[in-house]
Amino acid sequence: MYTLSSTSWPRRRHRAVVFTRPFSRRLAIGIALGYGIVCAGLYAAQRYLVFEPDTILHSAPIDYAFPVYDVSVVARDDPQRALHGWWIPASNPRATVVLYLHGNDGNVSTHMSNVTPLRELGYSVFMIDYRGYGASTGGFPSERGVYDDAQSGWDYLVRERGVSPANLIIYGRSLGGAIGIELALRHPEARGLIVESSFTSIHGLSERDARYALFPVGPFLNQRFDSIAKVGRLKLPVLYIHGTADTIVPIAMGRALYDATPSARGFIQVHAAGHDDVAALGGAKLSGAIAQFVEDAATLGQPGTDPRLTPDSAPFSN
Repeated sequence: MYTLSSTSWPRRRHRAVVFTRPFSRRLAIGIALGYGIVCAGLYAAQRYLVFEPDTILHSAPIDYAFPVYDVSVVARDDPQRALHGWWIPASNPRATVVLYLHGNDGNVSTHMSNVTPLRELGYSVFMIDYRGYGASTGGFPSERGVYDDAQSGWDYLVRERGVSPANLIIYGRSLGGAIGIELALRHPEARGLIVESSFTSIHGLSERDARYALFPVGPFLNQRFDSIAKVGRLKLPVLYIHGTADTIVPIAMGRALYDATPSARGFIQVHAAGHDDVAALGGAKLSGAIAQFVEDAATLGQPGTDPRLTPDSAPFSN
């Protein structure tokens, strides 16, 4: 009995080994395939993770107590396609013009409160919706596509409205900040660039999200918005604005952009402001800083002027 029992153990042990090895191999292959499928899905879905367009306009120009006009802009990359925008003229026909580039969600109707300080300062404001936003056509947006759409907005102001680049401020908020940085690289002749609540890069943002910790995000990115790699080449005056309580894009990212921008003229910290209420909480101090930047930008960068002011010495810092 003992002999039969002892000789049976190696057989059972042998059968277990034969079963375990193929099972482990199949499990490893399954995990690898699943991981690859998830990576492929993330690669394909990036545009839908970055952009959140709203195709419904929640207000109309007639709803406002000040003049607002619907504008149709021919798309730069497709003459058969139209982009929609709102033109908010100042009472002074010679007023500074601001090309306002909004963030990744909503449309022009949901961002009207963000341009209140600009309008109250007496500037004319042109807000444009990228493809897929509001009434703009062209399918779902992409990084390359929104760069072209911002260029279309620039072309409309300069070529059709006759706005001098020397009187034109590019203003980008959040994702619009990254778009504005790209546009400013193309047009250093603009009077200046204002970047509000923007980030260093999509890769930088992904590193703050635990959901992507297991994935090699960098090599898989096809929507990069790599502002931190671009700002060192900006030639025009730049003003950065950021809320100190921003939990979507931390203020450290705004500071990193400022530090990497040789032509930066100031860094405005709006105390207690989050990602979406900078304009509401900035008050007179923010408006004054913007007004001073716009006024001084006409001469900043000319021979004999200081090419950069530090946050501590810049009159637009707080």
